[in-house]
Amino acid sequence: MRPFHRATATLAATAAALLPAPAPASADTVVPQPDTPCSQNFADAMTWLPTQKTPLVCSTQQNLGYQWTTVTSPYPISDRWLSYGPELTLHGQGMRNASIRSGDWTGFPQDSNTPCRVWQVAVVAAGVVGAPQTADGAPGQPLSFQVLPNLFTIKLSGYCLWVKAPA
Repeated sequence: MRPFHRATATLAATAAALLPAPAPASADTVVPQPDTPCSQNFADAMTWLPTQKTPLVCSTQQNLGYQWTTVTSPYPISDRWLSYGPELTLHGQGMRNASIRSGDWTGFPQDSNTPCRVWQVAVVAAGVVGAPQTADGAPGQPLSFQVLPNLFTIKLSGYCLWVKAPA
């Protein structure tokens, strides 16, 4: 097995063992669906349904207010993401076609019982990823963290709105 594939296989096994189970969505959590209303608080935020190949974005629609719509870009990237229950897995700038940028981010819980959680790994050398880094927020409290440079994969969980700080 090539080093990159071995590292990826090892990473997947390690990730499963280290990452806490995602918090279930609260009773008030509305699972985003295409062409359904979304809160103005989620404006321009993207989310990814496990059953879809492309993400959804909360955008204003003429005469309809804010709606979840399917992203049409072949390489969606955003500075705002919503995780609502299932783990949201994104790729960073250590891979082609990143969906999240490196920098300072904050996860904002959308209810008082939700902790925001982050698990991420970065590319440290050609075909090699580093050790996982995790951050767990307290229920109902914002979680600030840095998306690693050369990010390979990040997993965001909890009913949280993730926002990149302005540069």
